[in-house]
Amino acid sequence: MAIYTLPELPYDYAALEPVINPQIIELHHDKHHAAYVKGANDTLEQLEEARDKDQWGAINGLEKNLAFHLSGHILHSIYWNNMDSPKDGGGGEPLAADGVGELADAITESFGSFAKFKAQLTKASATTQGSGWGVLAYEPVSGRLVVEQVYDHQGNVGVGSVPVLVFDAWEHAFYLQYKNQKVDFIEAMWQVVNWQDVSRRYQAAKASVPLISF
Repeated sequence: MAIYTLPELPYDYAALEPVINPQIIELHHDKHHAAYVKGANDTLEQLEEARDKDQWGAINGLEKNLAFHLSGHILHSIYWNNMDSPKDGGGGEPLAADGVGELADAITESFGSFAKFKAQLTKASATTQGSGWGVLAYEPVSGRLVVEQVYDHQGNVGVGSVPVLVFDAWEHAFYLQYKNQKVDFIEAMWQVVNWQDVSRRYQAAKASVPLISF
């Protein structure tokens, strides 16, 4: 039985036009995300076989593969829900009047202003080396928000940080529409951010008791 399953999209393929066209959404979700789900499940089966046979020659590769595919599945699952159609309230910035005032305050406290936060996440997303992500994450030790770059699906993140907003900067997320203009895609992404979803993730991350203490 598969441990991980591909989640359904919370909207139809055309919902994020003109920022992301339907062809990209369909290929990205049904092919790329599905491949990470399959990869995670296949790797878990291979690890089970290694345990049963007590054969560990491939353990380094298997653990790396599990991290890659599982992180790809998790980040994409957040990504789909982090977005909403501008017609349904996507885009803009978090405002107290929209019920996300605590998130807005946290962004200001952590970055100085929304404009400064937007500039940092935009630049971090657009300058990832090769394939990767720009991520707004809750860091539980300091209780603050941080911006991180995720190379591929794995590196350059603080252990224990919880992603609350993710921008996919892999070419498969934008190339059919934006060609090699990654920065144009990242700039356009701000038009579809679902701040209600980001706020829910922030609240959930804050409510979790960190297991790291000094």
